[in-house]
Amino acid sequence: MTDPISDMLARIRNAVTAKHTRVDLPASKLKAEIARILQDEGYIQGFRMLEEPAEKEGRQPLQIIRLFLKYGPRGEKVITGIERISRPGRRVYFGVEEVPVVLGGLGTSILTTSRGVMTGRAAKKAGVGGEVLCNVW
Repeated sequence: MTDPISDMLARIRNAVTAKHTRVDLPASKLKAEIARILQDEGYIQGFRMLEEPAEKEGRQPLQIIRLFLKYGPRGEKVITGIERISRPGRRVYFGVEEVPVVLGGLGTSILTTSRGVMTGRAAKKAGVGGEVLCNVW
């Protein structure tokens, strides 16, 4: 797989569209940080790191992130849109002054910076720029 972050975002988008309560993803540290930000910003109920036993003997167990999706009181989507910005073929970087505002401040941009993965608001507050991974609204 050339872009695991795009795969993660597509799985979340598809699960929300199909009104699933949870979605499983192959685990990585970056995906866990993105899930933590989605939870902190209120887009998902939570997430859990799980270990699935290996299919064949002698192999390592598979690490999985299970996201628990969130919906409104009448079943409306909390995540109405999620899009990948920086891709392996075209990286997108912004300085402190150019960090994008998503949907007039109603959405969230997720950046990877020299101080770790954080939201656009937190990056501006910390005075750092970085690579914009995705926008969520």
